[in-house]
Amino acid sequence: QVQLVESGGGLVQPGGSLRLSCAASGIRSIYTMGWYRQAPGKQRELVAVITSGGSTNYRDSVKGRFTISRDNAKNTVYLQMNSLKPEDTAVYYCNARQAVIYVDYWGQGTQVTVSS
Repeated sequence: QVQLVESGGGLVQPGGSLRLSCAASGIRSIYTMGWYRQAPGKQRELVAVITSGGSTNYRDSVKGRFTISRDNAKNTVYLQMNSLKPEDTAVYYCNARQAVIYVDYWGQGTQVTVSS
């Protein structure tokens, strides 16, 4: 049974920080793990992704503020979010892509709200 369990969302003031975590289980050989987000009325968008080898990719608007990391032994991915802005407000979804067959699995989503 595949599970992606997210934690760490919440309400934070502009300029604040949050750390998201996502633990995956039941997936053989994960290739990439990443974070996507979806704001009300908008499409889901990639925030950051990391390969099993540690290569990373970020959307331009979060570069220098967000850091993605991964513990392969625990099949866990993290997203450290600093200098948060109101436009970062969204539901954040964890993604894990299985190697070779490239099947995507998703977490249930965690709300991040940046507001004063």
